[in-house]
Amino acid sequence: MGSTCAIGQTYPTKPIRMIVAQSVGGNADFIARAFAQRLGDRLAQQFVVDNRPGAGGTIAAELVARGAADGYTLLLAPTAYGINPALYAKLPYDPLRDLAPVSLLASSSAVIVVSPQLQVRTISELIALAKSQPGKLHYGSSGVAAANHLAGELFRSMAGIDIVHVPYKAATAALVDLTSGRIQLMFASPPSVMALIRGGKVRAIATAGTKRAAQLPDLPTVTESGLPGYQNTIWQALLAPARTPKAIIDRLYRECADIARQPELRERLQADGSEPIGSTPQELGEHIAGEIARWTKVVKAIGLKPE
Repeated sequence: MGSTCAIGQTYPTKPIRMIVAQSVGGNADFIARAFAQRLGDRLAQQFVVDNRPGAGGTIAAELVARGAADGYTLLLAPTAYGINPALYAKLPYDPLRDLAPVSLLASSSAVIVVSPQLQVRTISELIALAKSQPGKLHYGSSGVAAANHLAGELFRSMAGIDIVHVPYKAATAALVDLTSGRIQLMFASPPSVMALIRGGKVRAIATAGTKRAAQLPDLPTVTESGLPGYQNTIWQALLAPARTPKAIIDRLYRECADIARQPELRERLQADGSEPIGSTPQELGEHIAGEIARWTKVVKAIGLKPE
């Protein structure tokens, strides 16, 4: 017991690498850097953010799952971590066994945004336009099987419309084409799109949460707008290789929970549409298991297969 406690007290003694399963500028990257900077300050060691996008986040997850279980390689997992088991019959890692939950860092509700050139201001108008022009509206995502791709497919299925998916290598690239009108809509994470909404570069028409977003109180939810039951929550979680000592997991969790309570961080994240959480490892484990079950039902219902 004493030696286990000593591990937690002496850790860390060298820089820590936080592997992010998204490209620079994405939602997970934003949350990763906000926490990494503060973790580095508190633990007196550098936290290096290492972006490893691709394959819906499986590249980053496998890298960490196979890494040394010493607390020096961590995963910042986005929503896709809970989606991939529903999409892929064989993952190169087991999401519930090969990685240990540390803390759910933040979550937000997706925002449905359209190009300013598109003459719609509500979800009902969007659905009506899509029905009148099947196959003409294109929505962008940060890649096949990414959370914003699944959000679009779920919307397409529930609304009974024909909209076309256009995958990009990053959400930032898709947003560039959205502002220019090359694509017509996106199911975006608030941090990636709030500045564009405020600047009038894109038009927000609804949020996908169970309640209105605090940062966009005048914007109705999709359910309020006439498509009941549609929901898309975006989250970011910190995980470690499964055999990481409990003392290190607990140390990291306590620091994350404390950071999530800091007024300065809360204000910064909330301004961009995210809610800091700082959950316990057990709460995160239950959350991931619940997400896998939920998305398995969704993927089966809409008959989605990786392209």
